[in-house]
Amino acid sequence: MSTTTHTSQTSQATHSTQSTQSPSTLSVEQVQKAFDHSTFIAWLGMRVTSLDHDAQVIEVEIPFQDAFERGKGTRQWHGGPLAAIIDTVGDFAVGMLVGRGLPTVNFRVDYLRPAIDTDLHAVARVRRLGKSIGVADVDLFNAKGALVAIGRASYATLPTN
Repeated sequence: MSTTTHTSQTSQATHSTQSTQSPSTLSVEQVQKAFDHSTFIAWLGMRVTSLDHDAQVIEVEIPFQDAFERGKGTRQWHGGPLAAIIDTVGDFAVGMLVGRGLPTVNFRVDYLRPAIDTDLHAVARVRRLGKSIGVADVDLFNAKGALVAIGRASYATLPTN
């Protein structure tokens, strides 16, 4: 069952994966519960605004906090929280399809412009969901819709024992 609660201002991208609906997929509420269960992720303050299993997309809002500042009083986001947000949202884009959070195998971020005095909006798209590896791309936007950073990560999808 596909769940969509927010229409993105971004266009739908073509992806090479097939719809992966199963009883093990996660709902908005389950992903949010997983976010809130982690002390670090809860500290980031991320809120799931939508997820769509068919399109394999998840969207998350992140409010600015003074603790995220690159330099005290600058209101500019430090790259560390941006990277953590991209990794986490990418993880749960793949994880929502397999029913759990996943370990990161590889991860990269390109910072495109400073994010200053703004909340952020993350959109993650699954690019590949395989037996052992899943890949997600994440776009991070400021409140005006300008692209701030992009990231790509791979996650281990094999069951853990």
